[in-house]
Amino acid sequence: MSIGAEVAAHLPYLRRYARALTGSQNTGDAFVKATLEAALADKALADSLRGGRVPLYAAFNKLWASAYLEVAEEGDGSGGFHEFAAQDQLRKITPLNRQALLLTTVEDFSPAEAARIMDIDEDDIDQLVREAIEEIDRENATNVLIIEDEPLISMQLEDLVRSLGHDICGTAATRTQAQKVVAEEMPGLVLADIQLADGSSGLDAVDDILTIGNVPVIFITAYPERLLTGDRPEPTYLVTKPFQESTVRAAISQALFFGSGRPLG
Repeated sequence: MSIGAEVAAHLPYLRRYARALTGSQNTGDAFVKATLEAALADKALADSLRGGRVPLYAAFNKLWASAYLEVAEEGDGSGGFHEFAAQDQLRKITPLNRQALLLTTVEDFSPAEAARIMDIDEDDIDQLVREAIEEIDRENATNVLIIEDEPLISMQLEDLVRSLGHDICGTAATRTQAQKVVAEEMPGLVLADIQLADGSSGLDAVDDILTIGNVPVIFITAYPERLLTGDRPEPTYLVTKPFQESTVRAAISQALFFGSGRPLG
C-alpha cells in the first residue's frame, strides 16, 4: 500500500478527532490539511506516517499544539444534536485533558499510544483523563430524581449521586410520587426503574416528565428485555440490575455530557 493510500485510510478518523478537539469541522479540517501539507514538505515526516494512525495523530497534535489557524466558520447545520452537545462540553475542558480523553475514548487508543501521540509519559495520560472526567462532572452538577421502589437500592443511588457532586430533588416509588416531585422541581437527570411499587410503570413516569422538558434519563432495571423490544424508541442509557456502581457513574457522566435523553444516532 502506498503512503498516500495508507494515510487516506486514516483520514476520516483524524478528521473526527480534529473536529472534536477544536470544536469545529472547518477548523479541524484546516489543521488536518496543514498536517498533510507539512508531510509533503518534509520527507522524514512523510516516511514516519507509514507507521499507521499513531504517527499521523502525533504529527497532527504537534502542529495543533504549536500553531493557530484563523478559520471562518459556516453554520451549515451538519452533525447531529449529540455531536454539537459533545463539542460544547469539550470546549469546557482544558486542552491537554481534552486530548487525552478523546484519544483514549473516541479514538480508542491505548494509554501507551496516546502518550506517544502527545509526547508525554504514559502515567500522565491516566491523570489527564481523570482530570477531564472531573471537569465534566463539575460542569454538569445537577439535581437528580430517583424513581425506584426498593428502599436499599434507592439509598445506594442517592449516596452515589451525591458522591458525584449532584443534589437529590426527590425520590419516588410510584408514578404518582414522581409526578408530585416534578410538580415542585424539574430534575436535571432521572434515574428510573421500570417496575414500581404499586404496579405503575417507570416508563410512564418518565414519559410524564419528558412531556414537560427534555431531560437525560438512565433506566436501571432487572428487566432490560422489556425495553429492548424494537417496538418503541429504546433508551440510550440502560443499566442492568444488579449493577456495578462504576457502571452507573459512567452512565451519569455520559448522559450529562450529552445533556439529553434523546437516543443516539
